Amino acid sequence: MKILIVDDDPLICQSLQVLLSREKDMLVIGTAKNGAEALEKCEQELPDAILMDIRMPVMDGIQATREIKKRWPHVGIMMLTTFEDEKNIRLALLAGAKGYLLKSAQVSTMAEHLRALNAGSSVLDANVLKTLTQPEKQDLSELTPREKDILELVAQGCSNREIAEQLFLSEGTIRNTLSIILEKLEVRDRTQLAIYYWKNR
Repeated sequence: MKILIVDDDPLICQSLQVLLSREKDMLVIGTAKNGAEALEKCEQELPDAILMDIRMPVMDGIQATREIKKRWPHVGIMMLTTFEDEKNIRLALLAGAKGYLLKSAQVSTMAEHLRALNAGSSVLDANVLKTLTQPEKQDLSELTPREKDILELVAQGCSNREIAEQLFLSEGTIRNTLSIILEKLEVRDRTQLAIYYWKNR
């Protein structure tokens, strides 16, 4: 099995290259420090599987995964990262990754998962699977007192004008603050915002 390692930390790349090369059925064909380099390596010598970091300069792992799967759909990609938040996991899987493993995993576990990936299976770390199936309840602690006031009024069905009148603010300020609240809580619209409030207050 030909493996490409993609990570902007040269020490991680070097360590994994040495350790995985000890596996009799694995050949590390090279390393890349970002997604753009990974695409070049795929052009030069198509790997069977890729260990892909998420956060990298130039082109991140999720964008690189999307591009690689578009050009070489049979290549198995396993995200190897320190991040196990639900958003990154879902973005990686939507991009086409078939595995998601934490960097804290043992190399023997990585090797087993790479074999399963190469055989066509999807592989998720146990902690990652728990994050997906039992996402942690978010709270409202990131919001300022003013943002919480506005959120509560939105949940009560008030319009921007009504909120502005009650809080003695302009409608423009309410609109801007609502945009900030939506971004902080990662929801799309007022309806989801109201649902979020009643679930998490």
